[in-house]
Amino acid sequence: MKLVKTVNDLQKELQQLRMTGTVGFVPTMGALHKGHISLVEKAAKENPVVVVSIFVNPTQFNDPKDLERYPRDLEADLKRLEKSDITLVFAPSVEEMYPENDTRKFDFGMLETVMEGEHRPGHFNGVAQVVSKLFGMVKPDKAYFGIKDFQQVAIIKNMTEQLNLTVEIVACPIIREKSGLAMSSRNELLSSEERKNAAVISETLLKAKQLVGQKSVKELTEWVIENINKNPYLSVEYVEIVDDKKLQPVGNWEEENRIVGCVAVFCGKVRLIDNIVLN
Repeated sequence: MKLVKTVNDLQKELQQLRMTGTVGFVPTMGALHKGHISLVEKAAKENPVVVVSIFVNPTQFNDPKDLERYPRDLEADLKRLEKSDITLVFAPSVEEMYPENDTRKFDFGMLETVMEGEHRPGHFNGVAQVVSKLFGMVKPDKAYFGIKDFQQVAIIKNMTEQLNLTVEIVACPIIREKSGLAMSSRNELLSSEERKNAAVISETLLKAKQLVGQKSVKELTEWVIENINKNPYLSVEYVEIVDDKKLQPVGNWEEENRIVGCVAVFCGKVRLIDNIVLN
């Protein structure tokens, strides 16, 4: 495993490595956990060359305080990656990624008008900015993303189509803590009590799946909100039940596409997201 911090060094290394086969890429914002490692392991099984990027991207944060408190520990991240079969770690500075103002704008239509897009204006344009830049630098054959960020995966797939990129986007399952809480870098910001109570989010989603058909979409949405908000540590920002292609709210359970329940919940000051396939 070799650490590089500049685009020039990254591309020099990759020039030789590409001769050995396909390049798998795992973009991260650091604060690595088992969820990230599962992506790395899948990439290593499918590609002889694996690149992991560690970069906290400022353009996808619409709240400066959220950016400021996002966990960062490169040394700890590198230790977590030591046991994995990784070729390169790319950890650029903000100046390296954005040497000048990037005015690249994307239009994702309906995909960005709901859920995260509605509650975090500009977030997905920032995500697309950095991921498109990273794809241009790494030129991977496959890129691996966790489905916990369900809407983000749809956005990135759309972005690759818009830019006519050949990279294959591989969506990987949510990895959960023993309590059921979806693994997230933001979990590190929770107190022990908050972390314990945050498990109510996944518990509620699992119960909701069992109630499909017994309750209407509207009734189930209201039930999920009420059940989570009963916990004094938790406050729902949104609950949406959507189809998995257009990400638009559904009115009944007869959709031909998969139906997914998506939530954003504040646990104290920490914002957590999760989702579950309901049908």
